[in-house]
Amino acid sequence: MNILLSAIPLFLLTLLIPGLAHAHTVPGMEGNNFLAGLTHPVLGLDHLLAMIGVGVISAQIGGRAIWTVPASFVVVMAIGGFIGINSIDWFGLEIAMSLVEQGIILSVIFLGLVIAIDKKMPEILAMFCVAFFAFFHGYAHGNEFPEYDNVQWLYVLGFMVGTAGLHITGVVIGLASEQLKQGPRILRHLGSIMAGIGIHMAIGYVEYSMFWEK
Repeated sequence: MNILLSAIPLFLLTLLIPGLAHAHTVPGMEGNNFLAGLTHPVLGLDHLLAMIGVGVISAQIGGRAIWTVPASFVVVMAIGGFIGINSIDWFGLEIAMSLVEQGIILSVIFLGLVIAIDKKMPEILAMFCVAFFAFFHGYAHGNEFPEYDNVQWLYVLGFMVGTAGLHITGVVIGLASEQLKQGPRILRHLGSIMAGIGIHMAIGYVEYSMFWEK
């Protein structure tokens, strides 16, 4: 319980550092596409929360969902990544990055609420929902593909591995909470905090958009 309780201040702390939501790259990664991709999901607060959230939700559902739900996310994210890298039109319509950012923020809010409600979602529905949001995350990763060489698959492999690691972290958190008396309750509170952070990001995004429209 102490471990979970100690996580609450960390989640609250993120409200004070909204800049992390868009800090996706590390200086000095030039020339190493795999490491650039690996760190991309970890350094963006929006990606970090959503991907850990997917793991937590899969653990809450249990059974096969522990691996099928995260796997759905990773596969669709990779597809979105390749589309983002190559700026492929989707059904003839170029995807606006503003729409992608909105989808990512919505994923943080949605996943946080699902964790907070703690009602077991049907496995197939969970797979569909996370796959839907995974496309936005993947497209964002791909859109920020480093242009110092053309080894796309190493970059995609990197953010797939990084994402899988975050999913596993979420699964461990979810399963560990079930072993503690107040674990599920604390996890619901953390889900509420996660949704709150997503709302905070949404407000910041709206304010930012309004500023640049002036």
